[in-house]
Amino acid sequence: MQIGPYQLKNQLIVAPMAGVTDQPFRNLCLRYGAALAVSEMLSSNPEVWDTDKSRQRMAHAGEDGIRSVQIAGADPDMMAHAAVVNVQQGAQIIDINMGCPAKKVNKKLAGSALLQQPEQVKAILQAVVAAVDVPVTLKIRTGWAPEHRNGVQIAQIAQDSGIASLAVHGRTRQCMYKGDAEYDTIRAIKQNVSIPVVANGDICTPEKARYVLDYTGADAVMIGRGAQGRPWLFREIQHYLETGNKLAPIEVDEKRQVMLEHLKNLYALYGEYKGLRIARKHVGWYLDQEAQRSFRADFNRLETVEEQRSMLERYFDELVKN
Repeated sequence: MQIGPYQLKNQLIVAPMAGVTDQPFRNLCLRYGAALAVSEMLSSNPEVWDTDKSRQRMAHAGEDGIRSVQIAGADPDMMAHAAVVNVQQGAQIIDINMGCPAKKVNKKLAGSALLQQPEQVKAILQAVVAAVDVPVTLKIRTGWAPEHRNGVQIAQIAQDSGIASLAVHGRTRQCMYKGDAEYDTIRAIKQNVSIPVVANGDICTPEKARYVLDYTGADAVMIGRGAQGRPWLFREIQHYLETGNKLAPIEVDEKRQVMLEHLKNLYALYGEYKGLRIARKHVGWYLDQEAQRSFRADFNRLETVEEQRSMLERYFDELVKN
């Protein structure tokens, strides 16, 4: 799949997820085979850029792979300015968010709320594309409600506005993350535009990735929640797409190494206080099994980096013994 001058090595992309796809997580997913990892959503409002959260999201030093930065907002001029600033800071692709269903985003008429306003969608896309000389991509949902799936219309606007590729989550804004993703709309979009289309939603196994690619005809799949606590999912999917065979589950020693490295990089990026708190949710995803509920509860009470490291080491030592 080609995005502007960038030829992706395969059909696997990491979805942007606020509070999840920071640099440590993106780099892990890229190492395990993802061709592209899109950054966390960044507001186009410059008044909020002077915060630790925004500064960390806008920094790209040490970034692996192609640097794709997602921006969100409703004002064409502000979105264009945000795109320019992020390109100056190292972004190689600008991704526009018109898929986020969160109330705090939608109440500002940003994210998936924009799908109700095709003319505003057009104005934003044209402004951003005209403002930068890097590829601009777009992420949407299939519409704002099941009875208002206008994904094909939005996709055609995107193509006409110069968007380089389009990612589509197979739910409407009203659906949030409930129920099953539907792929008929993504299939229809692919059949009605010539730009690359990326299918997103409920892709959490190699078999599901194969099915979605075949059913929709999409050029790639975008994986979000399925990779939380499982960055090696990209390796598993790519192996299955290439061979038709499933890889053996990840070995305990490799999982230990990945988790400890992930936590180390979180501490380095955020500092001890914030880093160990962010580490709690990632450890919860890595160990998301009923038998480990008590471990996670104890882990979440720890207040130092060394305590977290030691408890994880003991946990894996016990796994190896058993």
